[in-house]
Amino acid sequence: MATQHLSPAVPAPAVSAAYPMAKPGYGKRSTPDQQPRTRHDFALLPTRERYVAGFVDHLPDGASMSVKQLAKQLPLYGQRAISTSLNALSVAGHLRRVRCPVGSGDECRWVFRTFWSRTARDNEWWNTYLATETASRTAAPAPDTAPPPPWVPAEEPPPAGPDSPTGAEQVPGPTPVPPRRTPPQGPDDERTQTTAPSPAYLALARLGRNDHRLGLSADDCTTLEPLAAQWLDRGVTTDYLTNTLTAGLPTQIDSPAGLLRRRLIDKLPPRLPDTPSTPADTPTPTRRLLVECTDCGRPGPPEALPDGLCHPCHTAHSADGRPSPDPTQIAAVKAHMTNLRDLLKPV
Repeated sequence: MATQHLSPAVPAPAVSAAYPMAKPGYGKRSTPDQQPRTRHDFALLPTRERYVAGFVDHLPDGASMSVKQLAKQLPLYGQRAISTSLNALSVAGHLRRVRCPVGSGDECRWVFRTFWSRTARDNEWWNTYLATETASRTAAPAPDTAPPPPWVPAEEPPPAGPDSPTGAEQVPGPTPVPPRRTPPQGPDDERTQTTAPSPAYLALARLGRNDHRLGLSADDCTTLEPLAAQWLDRGVTTDYLTNTLTAGLPTQIDSPAGLLRRRLIDKLPPRLPDTPSTPADTPTPTRRLLVECTDCGRPGPPEALPDGLCHPCHTAHSADGRPSPDPTQIAAVKAHMTNLRDLLKPV
């Protein structure tokens, strides 16, 4: 009969405020409906596993769960011991490592998470829970908990009305006077109020900087601007337009405007048809959440990895960490020993 460890959980070191967090959407995720913390948590686990479990249980959601980071914070054990402890916690029903895609199209990316449960769960519970995660939270993009960049302006609070609790405390300041605008006095002033040049105009104006033989005047750019705008309207970029106009130029160019006009007309790209919209009734394919083997990281559906371990790692763990020998290796050892015996025989 196996001996049960009924001693309370080993006090784990306090979680440092500087404990590294994973990228937004990655790291530790706590499962719902867990029992409240008590001093008898993880009492049935061996000493090392109780120590690691107590530390992981107090980590905040989003904390890094890599073996390397955990070993840095737990001075009593190295990376190999931490990895073995995580395997045991997975078998005991406290954690599952998963990977799941978020986003769509070219924006799709894989996120890696470690789901943690203080309350031990069986394989059936984990399979049901992870199937629910596939259909709901993990199928949506992970919220970005990182602070906004410094260039993003902060949201202004809504103006407080007279009935709001803070409205009476605000002291009105002087009313700002809008800046005085002087109307244009003549045709010269009107010309200064021009709009910004279009991308087509700028692309033509920059041709002379790239190749002095294609230097255009302001009037030339204005004349050729409608032709260049047709290219951009058909979906090409300004880089594509520039490369096409400057490729294979003759050695001597007498009329840059005439040459570019000819190329803008002759090399005009075709108009691509609009991308057909996806019918609204087309079902969106469901992305399956994959469980990772806690030991080797091999992915698979939840039901194919009982206890969070793949078949080879599960077999090795069931043999007290000693993997079953490979039959081919046994045959090779036997052949080697037979060869040695033959060499030792007297001639």
